[in-house]
Amino acid sequence: MIRLLAVRNLTLKPLRSLFLLFGFSMGVAVMIVLLSIGEALLDQSRDERLVGGGDVTVLPEGVDVEVLKTGGLGGMFFSIDNARFIYRQLLAAPRLSDVVGTVSPQIEGKLLYLRTADGQERTVRASGDIPSLTAAVGAAPTITDGTWSDDSLDRRWRSPTLAELRHDIDHFHVPPKEVAGDPSWAEWHYFNVISPDLQRWAFISFMLVGDVGGAADRWGAQFDVTLHEQGRPPRRFTSRVASSDVRFSTTDADLRLGGATVEVLADGRYALRGTAREEGSRTPVSVDLVVSPAEGAYFPGANLASSRVSGYVVPALRADAAGSICVASACTRYEAAQAYHDHNWGAWRGVTWQWGAARAGSYTFLYGRVETPDTVATTPPPFVYLVDSTGFLALFRPREITYVDGRTTMVNGIAVRTPSRAEMVDVRGDDTLRISIVIEDAMATDTRGTSVQRGEGLIARALERPYFVQMKGTATIGGRIRGTPLTGSGAGFFETYR
Repeated sequence: MIRLLAVRNLTLKPLRSLFLLFGFSMGVAVMIVLLSIGEALLDQSRDERLVGGGDVTVLPEGVDVEVLKTGGLGGMFFSIDNARFIYRQLLAAPRLSDVVGTVSPQIEGKLLYLRTADGQERTVRASGDIPSLTAAVGAAPTITDGTWSDDSLDRRWRSPTLAELRHDIDHFHVPPKEVAGDPSWAEWHYFNVISPDLQRWAFISFMLVGDVGGAADRWGAQFDVTLHEQGRPPRRFTSRVASSDVRFSTTDADLRLGGATVEVLADGRYALRGTAREEGSRTPVSVDLVVSPAEGAYFPGANLASSRVSGYVVPALRADAAGSICVASACTRYEAAQAYHDHNWGAWRGVTWQWGAARAGSYTFLYGRVETPDTVATTPPPFVYLVDSTGFLALFRPREITYVDGRTTMVNGIAVRTPSRAEMVDVRGDDTLRISIVIEDAMATDTRGTSVQRGEGLIARALERPYFVQMKGTATIGGRIRGTPLTGSGAGFFETYR
């Protein structure tokens, strides 16, 4: 009877029957797919090689999860650069507190080699995490004996004091093997400060030069102060220091060059002290400043040239300075003056750069690009790093910095064309950025000379564009980030080569 009814229904209402049959088939297919997905999720939840806990797992761009699971070559050596910065300034930042509850960094199933006391090597699989954070995302293991809690290194990683953070990112280095003995190696603390009327400013450098850490006669140090007043020639003060009178460390940011010192105070501020003499007149200058970085306004550090050692970190992208700079008995005093601090290291043979940093209202930006002689044909785009009062805001990669060389700067009697304006534009999805810079003052230095200030003057560099141009100007930003308009302008310093 049922078969007869089915045949009669199909014969009398063929289209309706086919439609119902199609719908039934789709329902069965969807159910099969859902059951398959559920089974796959259940299998993965039981896979010990997958990190447990939390709702979202963040991995390096381009990493294949299946490769990580199977231990393929592509998954053996992956890492996340500046993982602590990503944790503090991106995932666990106050900006995302309304959508992110807890973040837990974890390393799962990392291949390591263990060497025993008798010299044998064994392959081991190791995991690492921070106990309190792992427990907070619900992924804590079952402890059968003993305790499992944060130690001092865990605490320093997840929530360092301001002084610890400065030491961790701002310490000094020794030349690695690939550039050992290179006379163009240099590393320096650099500070600048500008008066409230924006008419006077100072560049202050504490620099190590040469085969640092090698033979005593193959390296040395220099403390430099360059004082500017808009529209007037700069005044340069220098103190050269023998390597025997230098104290630097690869574990902290404190530095001593003879009587010139940089000290990180317990609250994370920088204390700068030093004396030098003016080139020619021998007039003395003394520096006594305290630089106070704004919390969260820092660049964590990167190697800016992939083909060589060229490191750069900005512990104080936005800062205030207080204290004095005295030339003989005439002192300029600062109180909450705009300031900046960065740290550079590397082998600089043939290397030039584009660089700038400025305040623009409530925003502060940093841009840069390192140009090495072996990458001239494929010069990378600059980066623009933007922060606001809560820390890191956005990263842009404009295609180019457009200069208008509308100024003439005299260098040893030679007229050098230097920028009068600059502009950068970028679009990242719905986010846009435009930076316009008006240059108000510029000085240029022939790097083939012997003076050293912020990396110029190292004869071993042999630059095709030998004139190092340091500029002061006003920067204006516009655009939109996540629907919020960007507006602001303010003073900044900028560098290029001609």
